[in-house]
Amino acid sequence: MSYKNAFGQTIQSLGWILFILFLGLFFDSVFFAKNYFEHSQWINNICVIFVFIFCYYKGTSRIKEQLIYAFIIGVVGEYMFSLCLGMYSYRLNNIPHYIPFGHALVFLGVYSFSRKPKIRLNSKKINSFLTVSIILYSFLFLIFKNYVFGFVMTILVFYSLRKYPKEKLFYLTMYGVVVYAELIGTALNTWSWPKLAFNTFEFLPSANPPSGICLFYYGLDRGTMSIYKRRHKKTWTRLKRIRAI
Repeated sequence: MSYKNAFGQTIQSLGWILFILFLGLFFDSVFFAKNYFEHSQWINNICVIFVFIFCYYKGTSRIKEQLIYAFIIGVVGEYMFSLCLGMYSYRLNNIPHYIPFGHALVFLGVYSFSRKPKIRLNSKKINSFLTVSIILYSFLFLIFKNYVFGFVMTILVFYSLRKYPKEKLFYLTMYGVVVYAELIGTALNTWSWPKLAFNTFEFLPSANPPSGICLFYYGLDRGTMSIYKRRHKKTWTRLKRIRAI
């Protein structure tokens, strides 16, 4: 089904991602495991992997390639930041199998949203709204909760975006989706963050969750796009010339 207005195109691209995030994190919550099914994490593993496979086979060659890159970067990032560096921890102190696949699906959902015709047409308004919302969100938590780590990461996100103005919509939207996922995931005790950055740096008080954690998703997204562009350098250069015209 093709929607002709911005609201419909938002639901079509982001709606299913937000729904899957909420449902999946609920299934992997402490509450669900205690009251319904102890090994609930396997529900997510099966469902998310199935959705990943479905999106892969339904996607274009570009989507397929980017899904694989996002998944690989997600695997490396999860094991490095969670198990090796202790930046955060999941409720079973493992890396759930569905998480890297979920990273790739979130990338796909936000990318699809940012490419919708009506969304692109209203990109300036959406960017302005997201920018103000993000600044208020991170600033209020800095003032009232002393979330220094999150505020610093938010500043770094905006600083990094100066180099990629045409991709601003994608990254600001990703920030919003990550905030949504983190607030739900930590509220349900699916995962948790320590009170200090990496549970080590006392000069960087953190929170559960830190407000600017999108910075690390930014690395996944930037890496996915960068690998794709490098593998298709001629095609990407041609596309840039067409856009310039």
